[in-house]
Amino acid sequence: MHRLLPFALALVASACMSTARAPVVEFRPRPGAIGPFSEAVRVDGLLFMSGVLGTDSTGRLAPGGIGPETAQALDNIKAVLARNGLDMDRVVKCTVFLADIAEWGAMNRVYATYFPNSRPARSALGGAGLVRNARVEIECIAAVR
Repeated sequence: MHRLLPFALALVASACMSTARAPVVEFRPRPGAIGPFSEAVRVDGLLFMSGVLGTDSTGRLAPGGIGPETAQALDNIKAVLARNGLDMDRVVKCTVFLADIAEWGAMNRVYATYFPNSRPARSALGGAGLVRNARVEIECIAAVR
């Protein structure tokens, strides 16, 4: 009986390996985007979004500081989600990068209005500076339906 144990274990291990699959990965670049990155990457049931600034379609930052930039960044996130068949209620995690952590309160007031029905997990941190001298950059992870 003991001589069959190694064979049985090898058979079980082989069966387990044959049913395991690699995750499905889909890179979703935005048409016309500049830069070596995708605006989102879908991995099985999750959509990982790149950091989004509060810029308009011409690439200009929303004027008026942290509040308008935050609103524009979240509108841009809504657009990424919509291009992927999702909405803000599917966001499960956000990371907010602030050029100045002292602006957290002003950012948070705007941010809260975009998530009236859900409260994604979130991290926020201040940095020494952001691309294009932005005040805020936000990245999100959403659950795919």
